[in-house]
Amino acid sequence: MNKRSDGIGRRIVNATRYSMQGFSAAWKHEAAFRQETILCVALTPAAFWLGRSIGEVTALLAVMWLVLLTELLNSAVEAAVDRQGEERHPLSGRAKDMGSAAVFVSLSLVVLVWMSVAVQRFTVG
Repeated sequence: MNKRSDGIGRRIVNATRYSMQGFSAAWKHEAAFRQETILCVALTPAAFWLGRSIGEVTALLAVMWLVLLTELLNSAVEAAVDRQGEERHPLSGRAKDMGSAAVFVSLSLVVLVWMSVAVQRFTVG
């Protein structure tokens, strides 16, 4: 193999390792991530039952994965802010509040999409 392909392979391996470390850290240190992951796993079979098309199932699964993505980013912001120190600062509070708001929006999207699919399944034709 040439050097270029060795470098690409190494980057993929390293990126995968760093991602797994991130998942592990989130699972270990973030209760909200654990709860949302468990909920995602529990609701996955329900998505296949509730969705009547591949599009509906994909939408139901995608919004749940969006919550996990948002929670990971929120946790990263919180860790970076907390690393700066214990003293309160308006910008630190704003960053944490915005991260929390992003998680709220993603959870609201889950409710909206799941309710829409459920209403359509049980009330339409």
